[in-house]
Amino acid sequence: MKRIISLGFLGFLAASSASAQGLYLYNLGSDSQESIPLKWVIGASVIYDDNVAPGSGHKDSTLGLNPTVGLSFMSITPQTTWDVYVRLGLIYYVDAPSIAGVSDVNPATRLGVNLTHRFSERLRFSSQNFISYELEPDYSYGYSSARQIGACLFWQTDNSIGFRWTERLATYTGVKISGTSYDSDVHNNDRFTWELYNQFRYQLSPQTVLTLDYRYDQTTGNDQFTDTSDNFILAGIEHRFSPNTIAILRAGAQFHSVDGGENNTSPYMELALNSQVNQQFSVRTYARYGIETYNNIQFLPSYGLIEYSDQQVLRFGMSASYAISPMFSVFGGVDYIPTSYAGGHTTPGGLPVPDQSADVLNAYIGLSMKFNDYLTGSLSYNYTNASSDFAGGTYDRNRISIGVTAEF
Repeated sequence: MKRIISLGFLGFLAASSASAQGLYLYNLGSDSQESIPLKWVIGASVIYDDNVAPGSGHKDSTLGLNPTVGLSFMSITPQTTWDVYVRLGLIYYVDAPSIAGVSDVNPATRLGVNLTHRFSERLRFSSQNFISYELEPDYSYGYSSARQIGACLFWQTDNSIGFRWTERLATYTGVKISGTSYDSDVHNNDRFTWELYNQFRYQLSPQTVLTLDYRYDQTTGNDQFTDTSDNFILAGIEHRFSPNTIAILRAGAQFHSVDGGENNTSPYMELALNSQVNQQFSVRTYARYGIETYNNIQFLPSYGLIEYSDQQVLRFGMSASYAISPMFSVFGGVDYIPTSYAGGHTTPGGLPVPDQSADVLNAYIGLSMKFNDYLTGSLSYNYTNASSDFAGGTYDRNRISIGVTAEF
């Protein structure tokens, strides 16, 4: 029995490293048990966008071409696991948008390198690294809640050491560093964050692990952003309902401090659920609530630029895919992000301003068709609706994409 508990514990130990500190809010780590050979992907799509620069005050529609090339592979040995993927691409607008700051050529590039090395049955090292340079925000990254004019460079590295002290007790200790950098036309949104964290893990049963987290981070930014720091104390549970279904929940308190400004305390929660319901149907869900510092500087008439020290954000997302047949699959998803802005001031220590709110709903649906073992076509529709108390923050957006990819 002890050996069964130990093996299960190591499995949850690995899953936690990916899920608690992973890049995506959806991410629960890889369930692959064997290596995946090098795979090349070449693709191209045509995109119709009826609002290429939402929030700019002018609705401009255009066609875009999106060529891409990518590769991925996974290597799994008893000691070391490598997971590498890269996608190089761009979006070219055939009719150059007439809006200032919007280029007709925009990057669409992502790179990820993940490593797990097991020094022994007790000790392991985990490293997750990601970088993207692209125009559109991916809401599952957990940092964006509004479309910005211009491309954004986003990067993150998360490195940790896991150690099993007893058959049931283990810890993960690490450091995570991340940053965003927008093009020169976007102000007040560059951020740099470093975080230290420690997680205690207790295996209650072969299927269930209890966790206790402490995290500390500091964030700096450009222009009028004021530096901040956060302390998190979280209790959680990880439960594997079946070999193909796992859920992770953590909840607790966030203590948010602004240099020379207000201190705020907020509930904090994060949830992730992955389920391969059957061979055809899979579902992923995430939720997170807490104080964030991205997009916390806004413009209000009669006040000018406002920095909000208590910006509370709920992020919820769900995606699913279903294989109708070996040839046809459907997929879809939704992201919902309501935000409340409080603790606003024009300058550090300035007069308070009215609280505000904003909501973003993003939904998509698509169909993929496998022509043969190498060639796949896809058709998708994406709808975005934003409602905001801030000028330019309310808009609708429709995008249609049709493309083809070749894998070899």
